[in-house]
Amino acid sequence: MDVRLVNPTIKSGAKHINYLRVALTGFDMPSDKDRPPVNVALVLDRSGSMSGEKIARAKEAAITAINRLSDQDIVSVILYDSNVEVLVPATKASDRESIKAAIRSVQANGSTALFAGVSKGAAEVRKFLADDQVNRVILLSDGLANVGPKSPQDLESLGRSLIKEGISVSTLGLGLNYNEDLMVALASVGGGNHAFIEQADDLVAVFNQEFDGLLSVVANEFEINIDLDPSVRPVRLIGSEGDIDGQSVHIPLAQLYAKQERYFILETEIDAGEADTTRPVADVAVKYRNLKTETMDKLTSHVEVRFSDSDAEIEKARDLEILAYCTLQVTTERNRRATALRDAGQVQEAQKLLRQNADELSVVRLQCADAGVDVVLPELSQVEKSNSVQAESIIDVKKWGMLRKGMRAMQNRVEQQQTYGE
Repeated sequence: MDVRLVNPTIKSGAKHINYLRVALTGFDMPSDKDRPPVNVALVLDRSGSMSGEKIARAKEAAITAINRLSDQDIVSVILYDSNVEVLVPATKASDRESIKAAIRSVQANGSTALFAGVSKGAAEVRKFLADDQVNRVILLSDGLANVGPKSPQDLESLGRSLIKEGISVSTLGLGLNYNEDLMVALASVGGGNHAFIEQADDLVAVFNQEFDGLLSVVANEFEINIDLDPSVRPVRLIGSEGDIDGQSVHIPLAQLYAKQERYFILETEIDAGEADTTRPVADVAVKYRNLKTETMDKLTSHVEVRFSDSDAEIEKARDLEILAYCTLQVTTERNRRATALRDAGQVQEAQKLLRQNADELSVVRLQCADAGVDVVLPELSQVEKSNSVQAESIIDVKKWGMLRKGMRAMQNRVEQQQTYGE
């Protein structure tokens, strides 16, 4: 665990906004044989819009995924169109040939009962639900939910309910006709990933990336608690959900992958202090289930701030790496606002925000490059370029549908620090 402030030294004699970052890094799992078992439901859209190349590639991707499972894993396959069918009930993945034969028989037809499909997938996972394994529903859809509950709020509520049970949800949107707001909402609260897959030919690769993560989870059941000093006011969490209660902040986290860094940004307001003194800012405690040792482990950390009259000392102490991560989250919030403005027809206002993002990311990137803080440069460059391209492309009405899906996927990837995408 790594706990740091953007400004570990601040000006004395006045209140200051400061940003606290709590980062967790998953340990390495030396052998695939040591990984915890997975309990996964593949929920596949077989509505009429999936006919032809899409359903062929979806079956190919699902079969590729089945091949990566071991005998100890549990898998189920759920199909949905106007109705929901459990093609393969939750079962050990030892008889992979019969599971793959069932998948090969799938044909596309009907409407899109997406909510019911996810619910049935969760029901199959629930049959073998256990704390010492990875429990996940993977949803593939190319169309709008048009049977049963269909709003982003409906699916968000379902995702929140499932994550409380220990079941995460990843959503894979195929083509240009699915509802990206609904799919992103479900994945972001469901502790999983979201991917925009423009071409069916990319399905196998995305399924492989999703399973790379699924098969490398090393810890779950996280309880992250930040207790702030009475002189520090919690303002808000940026880019993630959590509960703020007085001086305490609780942040949920479903799981952590091997060697993955997952961080959270808390904006704080620190009361004035005297020069050349230090003061506690926060105590951080993290409890989690170690899936290698099958034990509940705990980490603790503590962070302080120093007060100074020297601008040079304050500038020298600034943590550019933490500043870069804060900038990524703040500009992603702004990217969301730009999406909403473009939806409302306020194109120039949306462009202004995206250009502001690109400029701010460029400044921080150059500062980090000059200081040799190289670890953040690839992410800063990628998001800066995306905002720059979006600012110029957002005026094209014909391309807005595709661009919007890319923007929503990027927002989710940055906020959730997804291990794949774009």
